[in-house]
Amino acid sequence: MANPERSSEARASQTRGNEPRTGEDRIVEAAGLTKTFSDFWMRDTARAVDGIDFHIDRHEIFGLLGPNGSGKSTTIKMILGLLHKSRGRLVVFGRDPSDVAVKRKIGYLPEETYLYRFLNPTETLDYYGKLFGLDRRTRRRRTEELLEMVGLTQVAHRAAGEFSKGMARRLGLAQALVNDPELLILDEPTSGLDPIGTRQVKDLILELGRRGKTILLTSHLLADVEDVCSRMVILYGGKIRAQGTAAELLADSRHTLIRAPRLDEKTIRAVDETLHRVQGVGIEGVSAPRQTLEELFLDIVERARAEQIATSGAQSGGRIASFLQGGEQDVAGTAAAGAGRAVVDQLVSASSAAAPVAASIMPAAKAPEAPKGADSAMLDALVDPSKAGSRAAASPASAASAPDAKPGTTPDAKPAGAPAAAADRASVDQGLIDSLLGGGGADPSTPRKPGGEGRA
Repeated sequence: MANPERSSEARASQTRGNEPRTGEDRIVEAAGLTKTFSDFWMRDTARAVDGIDFHIDRHEIFGLLGPNGSGKSTTIKMILGLLHKSRGRLVVFGRDPSDVAVKRKIGYLPEETYLYRFLNPTETLDYYGKLFGLDRRTRRRRTEELLEMVGLTQVAHRAAGEFSKGMARRLGLAQALVNDPELLILDEPTSGLDPIGTRQVKDLILELGRRGKTILLTSHLLADVEDVCSRMVILYGGKIRAQGTAAELLADSRHTLIRAPRLDEKTIRAVDETLHRVQGVGIEGVSAPRQTLEELFLDIVERARAEQIATSGAQSGGRIASFLQGGEQDVAGTAAAGAGRAVVDQLVSASSAAAPVAASIMPAAKAPEAPKGADSAMLDALVDPSKAGSRAAASPASAASAPDAKPGTTPDAKPAGAPAAAADRASVDQGLIDSLLGGGGADPSTPRKPGGEGRA
């Protein structure tokens, strides 16, 4: 009996595929797409793609499958605008693939990784970032995040010509993502990767799909396609032989799978007899479940890492780059907040360093300890001299340090109707500034002219 849950999912997927789509909903749309190669005499030599119809919807992970020579790479090159179609219709983002404006929205990992041998990963990503017109700050941030994501941080300054095929593939994947593309085309992305890298790339593809990226994937490793693609097309001889969702294409209508806890031999014989009596069929085979080779391999590697065994290869990838999560603004906000805190810390440090200078201005006979709010008072005096007087009036230490203060009085205790002591405050403020500019060596007993200008 077919799985009702899978059947309903397949019907829902088929219904969605038959719904009318607008140009904005479809990233790629092909109708009757044909590509014929000719010789020098314009005679047809090969028809690589023969009248295929397909579409790739926004936010979809789409698989393009087929054996060698089936037309997969030719189709991708036409989508990229590297080859011109012979007949049919092909639009990408609602435009002709040759339109330069389309290129900004596409990231491409070719089947073979082509890198500049003498550039290291940091220089490579910076170079491709420049081609997309990214500013230096953005390039630096994206380079660091992408290298961490693909596990190449520890070899960031090693020449790419020394890389193994798997490490070059990781760098090629980072290069395909440097412009934060809307459409990501991956041609054999797991080729040359070890099982760890393969699992990481598949997890990355799924995560990018969840975050709204549209991905076109081709691979000869069908298990990888099955794990990540929501819909796929199978080509042979340049024609589409099958297409649909994974549930539609992989449903087995000839067998029923029953999963149960471990059964003994007696129970299995009883089930077999019941099937013969009711359905006229018997059990074809009985086997105990086992883990996959991939699961065993990854478990061994994780245990080795837990023992901190050294390796010279690529490390496990880190978290997904923030700009691929749509977090550019969050990163910028965090950086701005950090810069604000740095300015405040610098001002507080400067006020703390100026405190001994302020103490040297006091009379030598009395040098009271600075109160807990001394740093804040000094900072206010440096930033806004007009606030220094009110702060000093509220502080007992400022009253004790005034040169003309009498016991039991404060600087503000003056006869009624007396003018405000603005000149005195300006003198104190200017004296403080003079001492800071002059190195703090002024004699506090030296008289000053009104306003603090010059010396007697």
